[in-house]
Amino acid sequence: MATQRADQEHLGHVVFITAAAAIGGFLFGYDSAVINGAVVGIQKYFAVGAVEIGIVVAIALLGSAAGAWAGGGLADRWGRTRTMQVAAVVFAVSSIGQMLPFAIWDLGFWRFVAGVAIGMASVLGPTYIAEVSPPAYRGRLGSFQQLAIVLGIAVSQLVNYAIARLAGGNVNNHLWGLQAWQWMLGACVVPALLYLLFASTIPESPRYLIMAGRPRQARKVLAEVEGAGVDLDTRVAEIRHVLKTERRPTMRDLRGPTLGLRSIVWIGITLSVFQQFVGINVIFYYSSVLWQSVGITQSASLLISFSSSVINIVGTFIAISLVDKIGRRPLLLIGSTGMALSLGTAAWAFSTARKIGGTVTLPQPEGAIALVAANVFVLFFALSWGVVVWVLLGEMFPNRIRAAALGVAAAAQWLANWAITVSFPALSQWNLPFTYAMYAFFAVLSFVFVATKVKETKGRRLEEMG
Repeated sequence: MATQRADQEHLGHVVFITAAAAIGGFLFGYDSAVINGAVVGIQKYFAVGAVEIGIVVAIALLGSAAGAWAGGGLADRWGRTRTMQVAAVVFAVSSIGQMLPFAIWDLGFWRFVAGVAIGMASVLGPTYIAEVSPPAYRGRLGSFQQLAIVLGIAVSQLVNYAIARLAGGNVNNHLWGLQAWQWMLGACVVPALLYLLFASTIPESPRYLIMAGRPRQARKVLAEVEGAGVDLDTRVAEIRHVLKTERRPTMRDLRGPTLGLRSIVWIGITLSVFQQFVGINVIFYYSSVLWQSVGITQSASLLISFSSSVINIVGTFIAISLVDKIGRRPLLLIGSTGMALSLGTAAWAFSTARKIGGTVTLPQPEGAIALVAANVFVLFFALSWGVVVWVLLGEMFPNRIRAAALGVAAAAQWLANWAITVSFPALSQWNLPFTYAMYAFFAVLSFVFVATKVKETKGRRLEEMG
């Protein structure tokens, strides 16, 4: 009984520190998706068109690519928790900047800065969680990052809806001296300060502590996260042996014979790109504009955006319950199939839209089919690619290149996200059905890629990855 209680205590401790680290994922989701409710308000306030608004929304993703690229190196140089603290401060400062812009380019600048923090969080969370998680629980604990992201997305949509309602249903109405959309962007300062608080209290990664020559502290952390039954001498020796044969990873270490990079790095990059090329973030960045474009009111579109976020959370919980049971590859294949079918259905439904008297509407039942298809797409993404890609990126790379390779893969993900986000306003105005058919095509390609190139990592120690 005492042993069982001790095991529960150490597992509870691991859950707490991984959940604390995953607050960075919450900020990642919140800060990237909060723009959804503010898009219309920004467009009217600054009197800009689709191209300009696409750039302002997407520029955060360029910052995210830069932050992800630098995040791995900073985590190896400063430590995982110290780098989290830096990211939290950048989140807070950029939130205030976005709240009080004096010009469209100023808003774009602060969106870029926020993106840097988002990119850092996208690397720090999976790295830290993978390094403190016992192998038997690593898949579920690694899923905390994506769970935090989808919770951040959902909370941002709920906060947006609440602020819009307080402002009378119009995001350009004034509320406490500022327009409603400004409060939407500034609200992120609250979770940013919470992230700073928790990042200052959780222990450092044992692998980083051994890398930094602090084995006594590493033993203490290993005892806390892996339980009293673990042979600490063996675990420290195992990690030290791996670290002895390596130096701090750099971009040079990722070089290989396949187009200049190692094959495993290309697999990580391709997984990241497919995760974005299916168009998932169009739903979270532009859904309010998308639904308004086919005849739904501003207030109702914000409520639909929140409902999609709730479905996203449900799918994430399904993935968490399955990722260590059926494995990573089966979930990806299931997700690709569901996404391809639902995106294809959405493309057909949007092709029936008609413009009557200057107003665009979807006839029935096609309008309901489009809404259901979009939410089915969100569900299949959430229960597969949304969670599993982050789990894989945290565990698939060899120990000696993990941080650097994860940084490159995450940077590729943000660049792919940028390409989809910046192109959607213009593409949707040109041909919305074609745009969704293109996303469906990428979902089909993602199935083929996983079936032929991705290996299962379920249940393997990080030190076994080769």
